[in-house]
Amino acid sequence: MKYFFTVFSIVFFMTCSAFSQGKVIKYTVSAGETINQIAQKFKVTPYDIYELNPDARTSLKPNTVLLIPNSSGKTASVKKDENSVKKNGNTKEVVHEVQPKETFFSIGKKYGVSEEDLKAANPFLEKSGVQIGQKLVIPAKGFASKSASSLDKKAKDKGTEKYVYHDVVAKETKFSIAKKYNTTIEDLEKRNPEIVSNLPIGYRLTIKGIAPKSETTASVANAVKPAEPSKKVTTYMEYQVKPKETFYSLGRIFHLTQEELTELNPSLSEGVKEGMVIKVPSGYLAPVPIVKEEPRQETEKPTENKGGIQILEKVKSADPEVVELSKKRGQNERKKLVLLLPFNIAKIQNDTVGFANRVKTDKFLNMTLDFYSGAMMAIDSAKTLKLPIDISIYDSQETKSTSNIPSLITQNKLQDADAIIGPFYQTNAETTANTLRLHNVPVISPLSKDAANPIDNLYQSIPTTDVVRNTVFDYMRSKNGNIVAVVDKKKESVINYIKQNQKGVAFASLTETGGLDVASLKSLLMPNKMNYVVMETANTAMVKYTIKALIEAQKTCQIQLVILEPNSTLDTDEIYFENLVKLKLMYPSVSRESDESRVLIFEKEYRLKNKVNPNTYATRGFDVTFDTMMRLVQGKTYQETADLMTTEQVDNKFQYYKKEDGGHANKGVYILYYDSDLTLKVAN
Repeated sequence: MKYFFTVFSIVFFMTCSAFSQGKVIKYTVSAGETINQIAQKFKVTPYDIYELNPDARTSLKPNTVLLIPNSSGKTASVKKDENSVKKNGNTKEVVHEVQPKETFFSIGKKYGVSEEDLKAANPFLEKSGVQIGQKLVIPAKGFASKSASSLDKKAKDKGTEKYVYHDVVAKETKFSIAKKYNTTIEDLEKRNPEIVSNLPIGYRLTIKGIAPKSETTASVANAVKPAEPSKKVTTYMEYQVKPKETFYSLGRIFHLTQEELTELNPSLSEGVKEGMVIKVPSGYLAPVPIVKEEPRQETEKPTENKGGIQILEKVKSADPEVVELSKKRGQNERKKLVLLLPFNIAKIQNDTVGFANRVKTDKFLNMTLDFYSGAMMAIDSAKTLKLPIDISIYDSQETKSTSNIPSLITQNKLQDADAIIGPFYQTNAETTANTLRLHNVPVISPLSKDAANPIDNLYQSIPTTDVVRNTVFDYMRSKNGNIVAVVDKKKESVINYIKQNQKGVAFASLTETGGLDVASLKSLLMPNKMNYVVMETANTAMVKYTIKALIEAQKTCQIQLVILEPNSTLDTDEIYFENLVKLKLMYPSVSRESDESRVLIFEKEYRLKNKVNPNTYATRGFDVTFDTMMRLVQGKTYQETADLMTTEQVDNKFQYYKKEDGGHANKGVYILYYDSDLTLKVAN
């Protein structure tokens, strides 16, 4: 062990010496800072920082000392002194630590600088806003304009490839972004390790490539353009101040400064007091789901009451309508919702390794905590909407084969619940539904993809694999398409599924070695119809031959390429993304990406509360919980709303149907395809 530390010390000393002789800066990380923010501050890329500080990829703790490339060639040490002053040419920049209740307005007023100059000197403020504990550079007069113009000139003179920033927007993919900047997915992930597992909307990518001429993309070397002032909100609602709320907490909820709140509510000039009713923008209410009524003899049409709430009144109609689902007028009877989540607290308490380490290693616990965080966002939304619902959350103490659910039902009289979300494991969800079947309590299975046993009060909220596949084939047939299958011999389950469930689908022949017979494929295509070619193979050569044959056949036929499940082979550099776009690659998904305002509000509020972007499980937690609560306040039972209403939440669609053998399943599947503008669109 001593030998190890001795060698490490020597290597570290030599490394630091080498860096100090070169061009590096030592920088001490402040609380809440990210690699992206630090990179923007020093006008380098996150990739440059990771190269000198490999450990920063996995964790970034306050007071960590990072080595930053220094383009000036001078070694320096940046200290974390509060309100310190640093020289920059003939100007002086003050470093200010943000205090509670401070805003853009108050900080700018204190130092006599504009909001635009503040943002130009601190580009990360465009995304994060002002937060307590941040270190802000307060520029001297003329700083932003001078630095921007000189750096613009340098970038212009260089005229070659440079680093650029790109903010991810809804429906964008790694493929489309790489194509746009003439780079590769591999290079994108190398320079932005945080996007390897997913691509969060709003994330700022660092890209080495050429910015598209049609768009204005800020380079790393350029000062970030100040955000345009937002339009004033014109619609308002009344909000009652809760105990212990302050200007700061109200500002966080409604994104207003103390001055703006006081301007709207002069009574606040005397301070925030519990029970006060104040006027706030209504745009920050919790998202309201869209509901599509299934065709039936009687549907319900929205009309508006004096309070602006959409209510439902029966009218005769043959066509389905899209309405906003909100609390039914006069529906004040309190409902009881129960969540059974597998925290396994007893196991954690007895774990000698400790909770922190368990969170790092236990994927199931992480999934539970993410789902719970989304559910809590839904519960907060219910409070804002004043829904008459009492919510109880219990630890189901689940494993695949055991749980404490029987005792929970007995001790807490769960047979009186109006709906139960959970447990997670399919066997436990079925046990719960069976136990409560005679009481007709709906049990919503939130995460299982397994086909459920026929239990009348069980609701499978995730579509099964066969339901997902059926949706694709139903869509293709609804378009009167000619369906052709190119399926690898190794994909026996897919071959059997198509043969047993999708009669009339023609299979392209394969060669003796298992490759595609291109002539056979082309002979099956029809010139007078849309030809849907379902390709299921992980073989790169077969994928290439199929795509090449279809591109050639497009000269005489209409063709769309279809896959039934995710295919990692299509993500490799060997498959050209532009060819997938030409063939309008189509595939089914149980979730979607949307840029609707209510979806963006949810994502923004989740980031503010949890300091991270919502992942699949967090969004699922919100969607299932919020959807269940909204169904309970329609003046109908949960079962009745399941039979009548299709709802869309942030990512998920809930379109329940009664199974022939009993119980309910969800067939809410999105069919997505790549359009010619490189974006994903919903086909159905």
